[in-house]
Amino acid sequence: MCRQPRNSVIRQIAALPYRNEDPATDAAVRILLVTSRGTGRWVIPKGNAMSGAAPHVAAAQEAEEEAGVVGPVCPTPLGSYRYRKRRGSGASLMMDVDVFPLAVTRELPSWKEQQERERRWFTLSEAADAVEEPDLRDLIRSFGASEFKAATQRIGVLGAVAEKSRLGPMFAWFQRLLPRTGNFFELFEAHAVTVMAAADALARLLEGGPAGREHIREVIEREHDADNITREVLQTVRKTFLTPFDRGAITSLIGALDDSIDEMQATVNAIALYEVENFQPEMKDMAGIIVDAARLTAEAMPLLRNVAQNSARLHELTERLVRMEGHADEIHAAGLKRTFKEYGASDTLKFVVDREIYKHLERIVDAFEDVANEIDGIVIDHA
Repeated sequence: MCRQPRNSVIRQIAALPYRNEDPATDAAVRILLVTSRGTGRWVIPKGNAMSGAAPHVAAAQEAEEEAGVVGPVCPTPLGSYRYRKRRGSGASLMMDVDVFPLAVTRELPSWKEQQERERRWFTLSEAADAVEEPDLRDLIRSFGASEFKAATQRIGVLGAVAEKSRLGPMFAWFQRLLPRTGNFFELFEAHAVTVMAAADALARLLEGGPAGREHIREVIEREHDADNITREVLQTVRKTFLTPFDRGAITSLIGALDDSIDEMQATVNAIALYEVENFQPEMKDMAGIIVDAARLTAEAMPLLRNVAQNSARLHELTERLVRMEGHADEIHAAGLKRTFKEYGASDTLKFVVDREIYKHLERIVDAFEDVANEIDGIVIDHA
């Protein structure tokens, strides 16, 4: 699916605009497709890389011009696909297209190519069937694995323990006499939904605009909700006789999840304290990574209900989270360098404030990497 570039292949960029139907881990994901101007085929917004612009920035620009949608775009590509494009000369040339996830926050009432294209929201399966390129179909399907909804089927916590541990019939008889407590999976999923909502609010804040105070308030409210869920997890661990995973793994996982949203709150607190209204491009890029990391985390939580069956998909998700953290480190370093050059000598306070925001954004992504490491540990122990 992801191919190595060749000298004979022209590289393009594309956005994969998506949204969730409602704030739930098993909510339907919708993909926005547009029609091509030449043939009327369903495609994703794409084009050539712009000189002097990062690939994901160019992809976001294509999404705004072709589909009339805006939102945080993840700088780490989802993958790439290949197709042939017929040129005016009659030549049919191979193109490799890097695809960047874009979390749609606004649909514009009018946009540049409105009269030339149709836009429409599709379910994942519908979008995959609508496009012609096989590699692009695979990418769209990978955006929400088929195992996801199957993994959300509710199973008893003690039954899961018996299954994972291959316990004998005597213990299976004994466990039926015990109280069925410990709704850890539901709590993990609820926390992940809260983190995802806070990440969306943080990204909207960093886009700028007059509604900044509302976005700050939402992040703070979401953090309070997450604290309540974390507290319930810790209380449930103490009260539950049998747990689906090691108690240390449960507390470490919920702790890493909570660290991510704690740092989101610290970020908006700093923005509110220093009354920051304009944000560096690298800050917006890190917000794009945070939104996509939250989405991947929300997908991973229900998969923990059946680790053995979903180990391959869990590994894919955690591998991507780790790769995104490395990319975020590069963006963080570039952002600090930019703000130092612009303000280090002329406006020391501005440099200090920007550095503070970058520090919290980096810690958010670091927390998601910790979540990935905790999930990997669970997979190793139980798959």
